[in-house]
Amino acid sequence: MHGLFVTGTDTGVGKTFVTTGLARLLSDRGFHVGVMKPVETGCHRCGDDLVPADAVQLATAVGGHQKLSSVCLYRFEAPLAPDTAARQEGRSIDPAVILNSFRKIAASHDIVLVEGAGGLLVPIWERYTMADLASDIGFPLLVVAASRLGAVSHTLLTLEYARFRGLPVVAYVLNQLSSGIDAAMSTNADLLARSTEVPCAGVIEWSPTEGNRGAATAASAVSRAISVDGLLSTG
Repeated sequence: MHGLFVTGTDTGVGKTFVTTGLARLLSDRGFHVGVMKPVETGCHRCGDDLVPADAVQLATAVGGHQKLSSVCLYRFEAPLAPDTAARQEGRSIDPAVILNSFRKIAASHDIVLVEGAGGLLVPIWERYTMADLASDIGFPLLVVAASRLGAVSHTLLTLEYARFRGLPVVAYVLNQLSSGIDAAMSTNADLLARSTEVPCAGVIEWSPTEGNRGAATAASAVSRAISVDGLLSTG
């Protein structure tokens, strides 16, 4: 496996948590892991700088050997789709810049994990979407879904669109975002397993430490739910 493109069924489903955990686990196994979150919106302002919190987590997970500017090339303050956030700031996004940076990272690392923003059809710039970026990068997808009411439809729609676009999917992950287990959360995994041939890599259970988004916490949660060897063998 040379890498994964981590996408989600929606925003706020736990893509960064999963990617952070995988990055730390693979680094701990001795792989030289590169990470990217090419575009991040909703960045918080610190003086004259915009801090991409997700990208910071990814960079920290692999030991901080990458410059943050290579992990996240485009940062925007407004929590909007990249195209809209860029236009509000009078800026533009060039996919060629992202792909050029990706190739440099890929050439100097064993494995690269690329985290998208939102879902596959989020516009990056004009009609160029996250799906287009995933296609250009060429890595198989790992789909992260929040295990809640609506997860089945959202996951199947994402998988179906990936199939339509010819984007290979290694697996999907169900991520529990709250402590309460309702009827949907307790049945999502079984219904999805009966509805698609795409395998479920695992169900990440909520824990009291979920609020701690550090790399060690993420790695522990991911390792309990996902077989990294399985991803390595199928990616």
